[in-house]
Amino acid sequence: MRVRAGWIRRLLWPRTLRARLTAGLVVLLAVSCAAVGVAAVVELNGFLTGRLDQQLQQTGTGFAQSLEHGAAGATTADGSAGAVKPSDHDGDEHGDTRRQAAETLGARLVDGRVTNLAVVPSRSHPDFGVALTAGDRTALAALPADRAGHTVRLSQLGDYRLAAWPGRDGDVLVTGLPMEQVRATVHRLELVAGCVFGLALAVAGVAGAVWVRWSLRPLSRVAATATRVSELPLASGEVALPPRTSETDPGSEVGRVAAAFDRMLHHVEDALTKRHASEERLRSFAADASHELRTPVASVRGHAELALLHPGPVPPEISRALERIAAESARMGEMVDEMLLLARLDAGRPLERRPVDLTRLVLDAVTDARAVGPGHRWTMELPEEPVTVTGDAHRLQQVLANLMANARLHTPVGTKVTVALEADDSTVALSVHDDGPGVPEEVQPGVFERFTRADRRRTDPSGGAGTGLGLSIVAAVAEAHGGSVDLESRTGSTTFTVRLPAGGAGTGGSGSGTAVSARPAGAERGGHRQAGRG
Repeated sequence: MRVRAGWIRRLLWPRTLRARLTAGLVVLLAVSCAAVGVAAVVELNGFLTGRLDQQLQQTGTGFAQSLEHGAAGATTADGSAGAVKPSDHDGDEHGDTRRQAAETLGARLVDGRVTNLAVVPSRSHPDFGVALTAGDRTALAALPADRAGHTVRLSQLGDYRLAAWPGRDGDVLVTGLPMEQVRATVHRLELVAGCVFGLALAVAGVAGAVWVRWSLRPLSRVAATATRVSELPLASGEVALPPRTSETDPGSEVGRVAAAFDRMLHHVEDALTKRHASEERLRSFAADASHELRTPVASVRGHAELALLHPGPVPPEISRALERIAAESARMGEMVDEMLLLARLDAGRPLERRPVDLTRLVLDAVTDARAVGPGHRWTMELPEEPVTVTGDAHRLQQVLANLMANARLHTPVGTKVTVALEADDSTVALSVHDDGPGVPEEVQPGVFERFTRADRRRTDPSGGAGTGLGLSIVAAVAEAHGGSVDLESRTGSTTFTVRLPAGGAGTGGSGSGTAVSARPAGAERGGHRQAGRG
């Protein structure tokens, strides 16, 4: 029922502005035509009825009075029709019909009863007599003797315009004329008006639709331009906006809308240009700074390691300082490399496009993770057939390493981490799941943004703080391969899923996976750390 009601509502109430304007024009015209038609019909009916009343006044009571002397002819005292003979127009038997129009009715009422009634013969009614029903006699008896015209419907004769005069003998004399010609003329006017107005509405509807469509052409161009703008990748950098609507009439409502839209497009284009220029400057600075920092950072690290290799005695304080310098230099070098990678990805530099065996990458990555994080339980779920994609093997290996390092660094010892690989005809899904405490809800919306960390005070076991760039690199590499990455996290379950386009020969299906346990001995040992993501 709701679907049907909605369909009826859409049918009765058009959705487009053009259809609404056209429908409104047709409705207003229909109302106007109906008002004109009703007024014309009512006026004509009143005019013809008035002319009929004038004719009644001119006819007077002559025919009705003549019936009083020929009572044996037309109607008996009880109101039933008597035997009527053809009139000889002498007024002896059926009243004086001279100078009387055809179908003129004459009647005489005494004490509210019809004593005499006759009708001047015509082609449609060749007899004088009329059979009256009880309703007819009641209607005739109810006529006021005010000499005014009243419309009464008689069962055998149809509508008649009757006028009653008081007689000199205490009786009431009634004269009537048929309303048939009035009704026929009015009906003909109704028919002609209906046809003319219907044709006018049809022509007005078509012409109005064409006119409204022509008038709203600038608005259609605005809508088309807005549609093209909405389909542009505005967040991707420099974008060429479509041509303006070029509406030249600022005085019209549509012209003002088009002009405002053109100004908005101009502002949007300026903002996009400035933002793109700013991003280019920032990207260039990051790339240049990262490139320039690589040499001094490597030099500081090299000198620190060289000082630690000095054969002579070194005070413990100096030795610890040199170790910290070496560790921080290594971490800074890693950060510089990551920033340089992100700058290259932002610049759109193409990656290698070669077949990559993801199954082999997962096996190698889990083996490395087991060596680095022996306190975690590492498992794999791999399809029976190797899974191959087209891409950059080194960058995809970096994606795996970053996701597994994220799980290792931000979950307590003893956490189970599962690396799963699934594939279908179009997509390959690589997921890293752990049963740790999960990612805080306030961090999840921006977890793939740069320098985002759940707790900036948290450090890894080696004492170095996270850079907050690992998941950003994961997202950037996935997008560079035409894929995506998403996060689903709650307490006790966190899953990062990287989806890549399937490609390359030998892509396996998502058949039943084989769980490979990689839990090392002594995994139960070690303390627990507060969970976080970064």
